[in-house]
Amino acid sequence: MPPAPANIPQHVAIIMDGNGRWAKQRGLPRIEGHRRGVEAARTAIDATRDLGIRYLTLYAFSAENWQRPADEVSALMKLLELFLRRETRTLLKNGIRLHTIGHIEELPAGPRKELQHALAATRHFTDWHLVLALNYGSRTEVADAACAFAAAVHAGRERADDASWATFSRYLYTNGLPDPDLLIRTSGEMRISNFLLLQCAYAEMIFSPVLWPDFSKGDLIAAVEEYQRRERRFGLTGEQLQAGAAPPASA
Repeated sequence: MPPAPANIPQHVAIIMDGNGRWAKQRGLPRIEGHRRGVEAARTAIDATRDLGIRYLTLYAFSAENWQRPADEVSALMKLLELFLRRETRTLLKNGIRLHTIGHIEELPAGPRKELQHALAATRHFTDWHLVLALNYGSRTEVADAACAFAAAVHAGRERADDASWATFSRYLYTNGLPDPDLLIRTSGEMRISNFLLLQCAYAEMIFSPVLWPDFSKGDLIAAVEEYQRRERRFGLTGEQLQAGAAPPASA
């Protein structure tokens, strides 16, 4: 059964972990785990839309992943190119806008071309959003944002004494996107691995033991139901929330 329609998270972010272990358990090459991980990503995209979750962010390739064996990185880039080529039609059919965060200019020409096409083709959609974190690292994002904010101060567009979250967050890659309400990591690992460190300051976190290729719509529903059972206080007390107090603006 789907979760109750009330209190559905607006934005779910997923660290898709466990492809390699899934393949190893079955005596398969690692790339087969990544192929099955692509299928799980398609399932998640469809499932979030079915559940009314408007924003889905997938941690697809971290800045640190370049350190993996060269043949694995090459295969991952080919899978990304194929995924984008195939999924753009689905995004257009379902009215889903694609966004990216990370240094996409460093991606190989093939996936970069498909990515730019998908971004342009879906840019007019407003109801549903898929965000791919590609060549992404949160610490790099914060450093880039600090440099951009400092440049804006130097140019007179910002004031140095107005380094509020509302102001500074405009310089993050995620400018214009809501912060995640729910962060899911699969495979049983309990860390967030340099992913949306500032944006997930108030996110509920769920660490699923399921390896990513096996992560199903049912697993997503279970995570949303767990989210719905939690009380998000944003620094307030439960009594204050019950009395109708609004969360702080900085949240």
